[in-house]
Amino acid sequence: MITYQDFEKVDIRVGKILKVEKTSGIRISAYEMTIDFGDELGKKVSLAQITKNYTKYDLKDRLVMCVVNFAPKQIGKYTSEVLTLGFENEDGTVVLAVPDKKVPLGKKMY
Repeated sequence: MITYQDFEKVDIRVGKILKVEKTSGIRISAYEMTIDFGDELGKKVSLAQITKNYTKYDLKDRLVMCVVNFAPKQIGKYTSEVLTLGFENEDGTVVLAVPDKKVPLGKKMY
């Protein structure tokens, strides 16, 4: 069990996907996404293994939820600055966790 204070340490924010590129030269199939979190946090990069359920065009301008206070993670030649959240479905692929209404960029999840 964790406490509510532990949960508060995880900074989950809403961002808008601006740019999506398929990765190359790494073992996993993933997208490199540039995500805008508004004025306070600016733009960050995230790698996400979501190529089975989404095309680049499905993702452009989509709102997503991301953990923004993890240390950057190096994956091959790429650096992922934030963790885009999702759920594994029955076939083992990932479905994005997204807000169901429009939310200002950079707003924190409570």
